[in-house]
Amino acid sequence: MPRFLIRAVMAAVGLALAAMLLPGVSYDNLITLAIAAVLLGVVNAFVRPVLVVLTLPLTIITLGLFLLVVNAAMIGLVAMFLKGFVVKGLMSGVLAGVIVSVTSWVGHKIVGDDTKAIASN
Repeated sequence: MPRFLIRAVMAAVGLALAAMLLPGVSYDNLITLAIAAVLLGVVNAFVRPVLVVLTLPLTIITLGLFLLVVNAAMIGLVAMFLKGFVVKGLMSGVLAGVIVSVTSWVGHKIVGDDTKAIASN
């Protein structure tokens, strides 16, 4: 549970950073930001894998660049379901996805990976 909270906080930091840097991304308050981060985690856990498999041929043709559009779609999906969190346009979504991905990667490096601990036992 603490790892999930740290990852949710890192996603919230990424979304807040995206809202500060990008004019097309905004949120109403910190509660909306926290809910958006948790929803993004849920969407990335359940919807994103299905979408990645369905768009695999297009991802291969574009040498993986289409995954940026998939990430933007996940952020757009969260914005569609959550009133108070707004993403205007594809480019804002793509750039927000890059920012959130980088901050989540940093969070993952801070938290660590359970699979290494399990494999060594």
